[in-house]
Amino acid sequence: RSIAQAQWKMATGVLQRVSRGLGRAQIRTRWTGQLVIGSSSQNRENSWFKSLFVRKVDPRKDAHSTLLTKNEQSNLYKIQFHNVKPECLDAYNKLCEDVLPSIHVDKYYPCELVGTWNTWYGEQDQAVHLWRYRGGYPALTEVMNKLRQNKEFTAYRKERGKMLLSRRNQLLLEFSFWNEPTPREGPNIYELRSYQLRPGTMIEWGNYWARAIGIRQHNSEAVGGFFSQIGDLYMVHHLWAYKDLQSRDVTRNAAWQQEGWDEVVYYTVPLIQHMDSRIMIPTKASPLQ
Repeated sequence: RSIAQAQWKMATGVLQRVSRGLGRAQIRTRWTGQLVIGSSSQNRENSWFKSLFVRKVDPRKDAHSTLLTKNEQSNLYKIQFHNVKPECLDAYNKLCEDVLPSIHVDKYYPCELVGTWNTWYGEQDQAVHLWRYRGGYPALTEVMNKLRQNKEFTAYRKERGKMLLSRRNQLLLEFSFWNEPTPREGPNIYELRSYQLRPGTMIEWGNYWARAIGIRQHNSEAVGGFFSQIGDLYMVHHLWAYKDLQSRDVTRNAAWQQEGWDEVVYYTVPLIQHMDSRIMIPTKASPLQ
């Protein structure tokens, strides 16, 4: 019995310390051979024990995407990843240079080519294209319908298909606190950092990065920030520009000297399930050089 009482005393002490730390409830005990846990109001439905397993959900009347985007602009983005047969990469780039800029400059299509690249470090023999649709989903649908009637584009897709190993895409929205990507002169290299977040953490991610983005504007390296709507969900893409790999290293190291950057990294890393980095070289057709 003395051993049991000692164990009981130890368990009671642990529970009392946890209770004080959480500030959720008070623990009362009585020695009758079992443990009784209750709240200070004597109401078991609101007990501290139940609060460990039940989360209250704050009622919302809007989607997370509404809180994070530039609502007044309603831009939709599409990012394409094309894995090209190694022997076809030059021909693929030439084909894209002949066709994609004509769509970009034609006002008949409500879309813009933001950038087009080849992956330098990361997945090899890969092309990445980023398109912007001003007007959101209606603009995307309009472009798709019009391109079906474009014989040059139909021939381009048929020829392109012979050169590809695989392809995938995502539809993205832009974070409100990032700059909108605009054409820039080169030469630059670009880094696309992609983060697969834990479901339910997008708002938390946005809250931290809304403060952090100011730290990463000193060298104008921030190009654009996006999150997925269709495709791989809870995916974030940050696009950065640097003069070369050395300037990338210097710029990223300098961020750690800025107040608050270490805190952002500390609190956002646990939100990530997987992350990936590509160093990309713009092709001749890219508005981002």
